Amino acid sequence: QVQLVESGGGLVQAGESLTLSCLASGSLGGVDIREWYRQVPGKEREFIASTKLHWDLSTYSDSFKGRFTISIDNSKNTHYLQITDMESEDTGVYLCSARRLYKGSTMEEYWGQGTQVTVSQ
Repeated sequence: QVQLVESGGGLVQAGESLTLSCLASGSLGGVDIREWYRQVPGKEREFIASTKLHWDLSTYSDSFKGRFTISIDNSKNTHYLQITDMESEDTGVYLCSARRLYKGSTMEEYWGQGTQVTVSQ
C-alpha cells in the first residue's frame, strides 16, 4: 500500500506564490510516476502535470503551462507543485497522485486526500 499526504494549501492573495508538497510512503517500489491534479466543484478533475522518479522529465497540461512547476525530491519521496502569480481561478482542491506502471500501463494508482487552495483578490 502507498500513502500520499499533501500539504501547503491555504488562503493566499492574488499575485502571490505557493508551493504544495506531496509526501509518499509505503511500498513505493515501481511507483515512479508522480502527478498533480486540481478539482473544482462542478467541474471534472483536471490534470496539471506529471513527473517521473529519477528522470529529469516533466509534462504539463496546456492549461497549466507557464505558472505551474512540478518537481520531485527523490531522496525525500516528495513531489512538489509551485504556483506563481496566483489568480482567483487557481482556487480549488489540489490532489497528488502516484502510479505504478508495468510495460507502460498503469497497474495501480494512489491518491492523496487533497489540499484546499483559495486565492483572494
